[in-house]
Amino acid sequence: MHAAGFIQDLAIVMLIAGVVTLLFHRFKQPVVLGYILAGVIIGPYTPPFQLIHDKETIDILAELGIIFLLFTLGLEFTLKKLASVGLTALFGALAEIALMMWAGYSIAMYFGWGAMNGIFLGAMLSVSSTTIIIKVLDDLKMKHERFAQLIFGILIFDDILAIGMIALLSSIAITGEVGTVAVLSTLGKLTLFMVAALVLGILIVPRLLNYVARYKNDEMMLITVLALCFGFCLIVIKLEYSVALGAFVIGAIMAESRHIPVIERIIDPVRNMFSAIFFVAIGLLFDPRILLAYAGPIVLITVVVVFGKLFACGAASFIAGNSGRTSMRVGMGLSQIGEFSFIIAALGQSLKVTSEFLYPTAVAVSAVTSLLTPYLIKWADPLSRKLSDAMPPRVVYIGQLYSTWLQSIQPQGDRAQRAAIIRRIVLQVVINLALVTVVFMGGHYFAPDIVGALEDWGLAPYWGALVVWGAAVVCSLPCLLAAYGKLKALSMVLAESSVSPAVAGRYAEPVRRVIAELIPLMTLVGFLLLVAVLSTGILPTSEQLLLMLASVLILGWLLRSRLLKIHARLQAALVETLREKPEIKTEDTRERS
Repeated sequence: MHAAGFIQDLAIVMLIAGVVTLLFHRFKQPVVLGYILAGVIIGPYTPPFQLIHDKETIDILAELGIIFLLFTLGLEFTLKKLASVGLTALFGALAEIALMMWAGYSIAMYFGWGAMNGIFLGAMLSVSSTTIIIKVLDDLKMKHERFAQLIFGILIFDDILAIGMIALLSSIAITGEVGTVAVLSTLGKLTLFMVAALVLGILIVPRLLNYVARYKNDEMMLITVLALCFGFCLIVIKLEYSVALGAFVIGAIMAESRHIPVIERIIDPVRNMFSAIFFVAIGLLFDPRILLAYAGPIVLITVVVVFGKLFACGAASFIAGNSGRTSMRVGMGLSQIGEFSFIIAALGQSLKVTSEFLYPTAVAVSAVTSLLTPYLIKWADPLSRKLSDAMPPRVVYIGQLYSTWLQSIQPQGDRAQRAAIIRRIVLQVVINLALVTVVFMGGHYFAPDIVGALEDWGLAPYWGALVVWGAAVVCSLPCLLAAYGKLKALSMVLAESSVSPAVAGRYAEPVRRVIAELIPLMTLVGFLLLVAVLSTGILPTSEQLLLMLASVLILGWLLRSRLLKIHARLQAALVETLREKPEIKTEDTRERS
């Protein structure tokens, strides 16, 4: 009987969603809004009667929709794409999120909704809709224009920062703390987790997918992809992070595989079905009476979203050196909220920290701003021309001077090459130290269980702690030695570039040697302090810690060449995976082509 009820509810959901989305497609409106309207039609707040009987099961399917939605967003994210969009996109995303977080919080406090509602409302308003923007730009045939590439870059950083916000909001909602220490601690742990997951995942997952692809079977590939997706989400849940974070990160890891076109093709039908259910479930929670009761706040929030994002993203793009026309189009294109806003709103409801009206309010604002998006993009050019004509000549002249100055401060020739080398070395050092930190944190996390298991075998806790610490040291030594070598190279580059014979005269060479030796020495002391701090959670006494630090130095000296070879192989494997490769097709793909 329960199964029959579930089939009936699912049939109603898909039937109404299909009819409504056909109409939306016919009138060239975002299909996502059609799904939400379908949920409103069959929802409990729409008379004359309730069509859905087992809403809990629909909610579970909607959770799967969140997983697949974030997973496919991760599949579109690559580290190369992230590097190519540069600091302009990051600056735009940070400006957008900072301004909208403040605006959302201020609106909530103005209406007396409370601090927690304000924090969640600000988070909902800060992230633009990737799904809707991509669909609109595709329909307008503008996906390959300069402003569209900037929008996609900002959306990438939006998605990354939104994942961080979801994890942070979960922590704030559970602990009730919004203190600086708590926020920095949560962000630090989240950053370490994402760095470790991406590095280790890129080393392992693409190779596993290569092995499965040898059988040239789409069914095996689909099952493997789903197993990796849900398995990684389970690990993330065990670590007390959001399932959305796990889905996005494992999607980003698979995005580095050479089989990404095949994965996207076989996962698309599954994603479409569960994503449709997710947006229908959003509509089920929408109470149309909220539109009347909160009409004023909805109108105000809509105006703030449009003009706030226009100002934040447009100004950030212009400050980064883009033209007024391009900046206006970027601001207009990002003036809406979407899927992440619904996920954040659902998070607040599930944790019971936000008011019931906040969810339908977000849905209403999303619907209005999404309908406005294509018209805002079309109006961007006429509006930028009118603003340009209305500006005083002096303001236009200052803008031109600013653009010229930006171009003049860009490093050229040897300076640009040296800056690129320094950035690459610093990035490699940061990644290696992050991996070391994760290894020791993992040792601290599993130490009680491992020590307890060794006690059952008759080994004293003292020795169990040493075993855990020794394993952490062995795993982290290659990264420590590699980071030390990179910083030695960095010290030589800095010594050469910072001390010129024209300034230091005959003392240039001695000063360079001092710098080249001083930085590695300070690095060695810093590494030992880092290991000491990370080891305190594993080793019980300071005497053991000093003894073990001495053993680290001896072990690193004796095995340095072998450990560096191991690290070099792992780094080469990572670089090889990240290097662009041609698509490898399965047998079914070849038949279609």
